Amino acid sequence: MIALLIAAGIFPSITAALDISQLAGAQPIVTLSAPDPVKEILEKYIQLPTEPFASDYDELFFLHRTQKEIHDILATEGYFNPVITVTQHTQTQTGAAGIAVQPGELTHVGSVTIEFTGGIANGDEEHRKRIEQSRAAWSLAVGQPFRSADWEQAKSMLIGNLTEHAFAAATITGSQAKVDPGEARADLVVTIDSGPVFYFGSIQVIGLQRYETPLITRLAPFKAGDVYRRDLLHQYQIALQKAAQFSAVTVSIVQDTAQHLAAPVQVAVTEAQAQRFAFGAGYSSNNGARGEINYRNYNFLDRAWNLTSLLRLEQKRQTFLAGIDTLPDQNNINHSLSASLQMTDIAGLKTDVQKAGLTRNYRTPETVIQFGLNWQREHKKPDGANDQINQALVLDWRWRRLVVDDPVNVRRGDITEVRVGGGIQQLLSDRDFIRTYASHQSWWPVGSRDVFFLRAEVGYTLASSRFGIPQEYLFRAGGIQSLRGYDFKSIGVHEGSAVVGGRVMATGTAEYTHWLTQQWGAAAFADIGSAADRWQDMRMFLGYGAGIRWRSPAGPLALDLARGHETGNLRVHFSMAVAF
Repeated sequence: MIALLIAAGIFPSITAALDISQLAGAQPIVTLSAPDPVKEILEKYIQLPTEPFASDYDELFFLHRTQKEIHDILATEGYFNPVITVTQHTQTQTGAAGIAVQPGELTHVGSVTIEFTGGIANGDEEHRKRIEQSRAAWSLAVGQPFRSADWEQAKSMLIGNLTEHAFAAATITGSQAKVDPGEARADLVVTIDSGPVFYFGSIQVIGLQRYETPLITRLAPFKAGDVYRRDLLHQYQIALQKAAQFSAVTVSIVQDTAQHLAAPVQVAVTEAQAQRFAFGAGYSSNNGARGEINYRNYNFLDRAWNLTSLLRLEQKRQTFLAGIDTLPDQNNINHSLSASLQMTDIAGLKTDVQKAGLTRNYRTPETVIQFGLNWQREHKKPDGANDQINQALVLDWRWRRLVVDDPVNVRRGDITEVRVGGGIQQLLSDRDFIRTYASHQSWWPVGSRDVFFLRAEVGYTLASSRFGIPQEYLFRAGGIQSLRGYDFKSIGVHEGSAVVGGRVMATGTAEYTHWLTQQWGAAAFADIGSAADRWQDMRMFLGYGAGIRWRSPAGPLALDLARGHETGNLRVHFSMAVAF
């Protein structure tokens, strides 16, 4: 009939289609009624039908099956005495079947009993403290609602805390939740057998083909006879995963109580390719377009040393370098030997630099300490001024500490760096000087998404004059990670029409990022600072602006539009937002 009316033009076809859809969707097949919090839970797990039942028997089967499912779901949420009423469609005025839920009283924890057996129960003072700490840390306390998920999580955390240190084979030997539906009370009993105290034994390695076992054993943060600690196994695995020689690593301890006095540590590795070529391209508003070729040999001279060579061509800088890194020893110390050639053309200053150096590196998960001896020869060619050749043999010390919540997408943390180095005329340097530098970066979370960032850096080169000192040991400002709104290294000392490095520098940044989604954010920032030859010559420059952020797999990418307050110019800056 509706089709005939549409054909006759009495109702427009679009309106008729909407009316049919509304009529079809207006009458539910089954209705579910329950208090709001309970209904929200049930709707996560119960799928109500959208098509009419084929028969009354199918409807009745669905209602009774759903009634049982709801009873089971409510029990996991702590409702053990619900009233669930089902009604077939023939018994309702609406013509839809109904499910009505009265959940009853929510069950709460009435008492908690945690018993320990095994080595932890031997009366030792340290073990008694661990028992007290474990009981105090129990998460499902008396008076809390009794939910199955919380009950399982509390047991998992309890055994996890125990197996974290000393008791690698601890297990739950008994757990019982005595539920009294009438009283809405659950009494909890857990019994744990800690087993004996475990001690690290020998390291057993499988999967090696090209490399020797000491490559793996020297990185262990423990020695045979130390009391087992899970965090040390985790540190060990991370250290091995960072080694370029391996593509996959697993580390575990044999949880055999018969071997607890010297439990073997099993390390399984998959070796990575020893040699790799990599090609890359990119762009930075500091140095322009970039292309590079990288060759690495992770088994140089068959000693598992890391040989790296790189050819990088940028619009403002061209670099060739080669270096060798030895393996870290048991004290996390390794040595690096490097040599490089570099040409730059930045802010009217051209340089040709040859460098060679030897560095001692000490690393921990948070800290890097480097002590090096570096020789450098620089041909300096400023536009409109005399060319100079400067050389220096520099003893250099660097300390760096990184503590962040996520090295890819930081929301909280700090990075601090301090460097001190210098040379003297008696040892292959054209001028006596001491260069000092310090920087600090901090991130603070704001709300659930936003981040506030502060950065500060200061540098001072103690010398009678900047002449005779290579540019690496002087300071310029401007560009990404310095002063946005100004060209890269465009703030410093003028020689002719070029900008060269001065002996003092200070810059700072304040930035607020609001993440609109998980991937995209917007930032507002202000940068301030300068570089000069003397503190009294410092003229502060201000840059400010806004930009967008995108969380890439390698970290946030930043596209900023900044205005240089002193010049009034607008500049676009593109970079990785977090540079470690």
